[in-house]
Amino acid sequence: MVEFDHLIFLSGLAVIPLIVLLFLWMLKSRKKGIKKFGNPELVQQLITDLSTGRPIVKFVFVSAALVLLIFAIVNLKIGSKLDKSKRKGVDIIIALDVSNSMLAQDIKPSRIERAQMAISKLIDKFEEDQIGIVVFAGKAQVLLPITTDYATAKMLTMNANPDIIPTQGTAIGEAINLATVSFDKNSKNKKAIILITDGENHEDEALPAIQNAVREGMVVHTIGMGSEYGGPIPIGMKGFNIEYKKDREGNTVVTKLNEPMLKQIAAAGKGIYVRATTNDAGLNAVFKEINKMEKKEFEAKTFSDYTSTFPYFVGLGLLLLIIEFFIFERKTRLTRNLDFFGKKRILKN
Repeated sequence: MVEFDHLIFLSGLAVIPLIVLLFLWMLKSRKKGIKKFGNPELVQQLITDLSTGRPIVKFVFVSAALVLLIFAIVNLKIGSKLDKSKRKGVDIIIALDVSNSMLAQDIKPSRIERAQMAISKLIDKFEEDQIGIVVFAGKAQVLLPITTDYATAKMLTMNANPDIIPTQGTAIGEAINLATVSFDKNSKNKKAIILITDGENHEDEALPAIQNAVREGMVVHTIGMGSEYGGPIPIGMKGFNIEYKKDREGNTVVTKLNEPMLKQIAAAGKGIYVRATTNDAGLNAVFKEINKMEKKEFEAKTFSDYTSTFPYFVGLGLLLLIIEFFIFERKTRLTRNLDFFGKKRILKN
């Protein structure tokens, strides 16, 4: 099992391809500059001290060191000791809507951020329960299998966003079906699904999925994210102004909470429905319902000791930088007369 202290810094890896493209552009510009003076091979004869391969080697070392230092900042930790313990709780899977409509800001700071904060607070209330996370938009996927690792659950939830699932929509039925099959079949614990969504652009028939979950002994609660008045969907920035999604006629699209549908899902799922607001995300009501469920004893496996990889990544990164420092772009006295590829002989002939 692995953990990350600062997962957000992994986004720094996105800079590496840009640096590579910039370096390739510099090499290309350098070749064009040499051609302006004449035949590249003859020019190379005149500047024998200038190495063509060393700048590339230096760049590779620096780039590799940068990647290693980014991983050092992220501080990946590997579980080194697995403990078994007896716990008493229920199994819960949270199905979180990550469609674009969840970016609306009719509840502050936004529907998706309010949902993330709600889940984090809900996890803080759990003591010995097992939790899993499913995210969905037009499709559904498991973000976290059922586990007692609350730290990982909170970390993954806070990084959930519409980019995880490119297919847009609100496939609630698929999300419920996936949550249903994601529970441990061998677990005797009571099971609950907490659906957090605005219900907007509902694309599939959710009722059969709910009925199947109830037949499997599960309870389905729903938390509605949004307001009856709704709000526009931000899609980007244009200068200092926020751009909002528009329809084909150029009108700003307003997304509203589909409360009747969520109430229907909760009723069919033998659960409760609560609407989230800026001050209250319905946590207490849902938590009370979960606490009413019979808690059964189960064996949990958790990692108690974690080994930090920070010193290894830092050490290797610094070593590469030191090696790079001693690689000179110009040839030294020791290497000036070396002819590894027979270039001098070819030019003489």
